[in-house]
Amino acid sequence: RSPIYMICVAIILFTVCGNLFVVISIAHFKQLHTPTNFLVLSLAVADLLLGGFVMPPSMVRSLETCWYYGDLFCKIHSSIDTMLCTTSIFHLSFISIDRYYAVCEPLKYQTKITIYVALFMVVISWSVSAVIGFGLIFLELNIKGIEDVYYENIYCVGGCTLIQ
Repeated sequence: RSPIYMICVAIILFTVCGNLFVVISIAHFKQLHTPTNFLVLSLAVADLLLGGFVMPPSMVRSLETCWYYGDLFCKIHSSIDTMLCTTSIFHLSFISIDRYYAVCEPLKYQTKITIYVALFMVVISWSVSAVIGFGLIFLELNIKGIEDVYYENIYCVGGCTLIQ
């Protein structure tokens, strides 16, 4: 089991360090302050948080097959996991829109995609994802209709999955 832990820790460190490098680079160099890079910066922050706060407990849950951190932390962890993954998906979608305009409509790009539009995309990505992530888990919408299955399928004391 120890080599698997080492591989998982290496993946987590690679995720955190790589995204930290992107965040520092874009934040530090003024010439990188473009609408596209603000979206990339925000995506890197989401992935950095995912690597730093979601992946370590997920690694323990996956390798130990039990959740040792309690029900409240399970809900918080699942909410943050859902929120950050959804945030990443939104960012990738908005980056695709940005790149579409840059490639297919280059003459309109600077008027269509401004810093304010990019910041609006970032705000939408984070806020909608937070509502989805925390609303889904804390309102227990993830187990709606399967409550009987959910409460009967606890594999061990302290199980924690998004959907049992």
